[in-house]
Amino acid sequence: MMEWLLVPFAYLTGSVSSAIIVCKLMGLADPRENGSGNPGATNVMRIGGKKAAAITLAGDALKGLIPVLIAKALGVDTTVLSAVVFAAFLGHLYPVFFGFKGGKGVATSLGVTLGVAWLLGLAVSGTWLLVYKIGKISSLSALVAAILTPFYVWLIVGDVYLIATFALISSVLLWRHRGNIQRLLAGREF
Repeated sequence: MMEWLLVPFAYLTGSVSSAIIVCKLMGLADPRENGSGNPGATNVMRIGGKKAAAITLAGDALKGLIPVLIAKALGVDTTVLSAVVFAAFLGHLYPVFFGFKGGKGVATSLGVTLGVAWLLGLAVSGTWLLVYKIGKISSLSALVAAILTPFYVWLIVGDVYLIATFALISSVLLWRHRGNIQRLLAGREF
């Protein structure tokens, strides 16, 4: 029963906003009030450049990775692991420390995939990089990677709870990117 305490721990870890912290520490504008208004790595790059974006990306991925690695090290079953995965992701989207207004979840979802299986994280990040190399559009890369993630989980991990969890995460990612999808369809997303 103690292993279920990992779920609120994962949510609280996910609730730490790397974008807001990085911008504050680097003397940059608040990403919630500038650029796209999204506290994520892409918007931080608009506001503060590649270095700030890279630190934000790493922080957001780590807050997904760390709770999952802890859960795996403790040998939890896949129901608990699935809950930890989703809680870390949900913390990023709806952070308790920042008024429940978070980012879209791309980097945090990458972190949880790496935690579940390094090969899964490699497949997801490889998909993102390949699509970005071809299309040069970050949101398109994130959307394609999100759509393919449950399929990769099925191929690489094969656990029904994790497949369902990542299908839910992918659905939420698509929903959070609905504005980007509209701009992509209209040819206005760059």
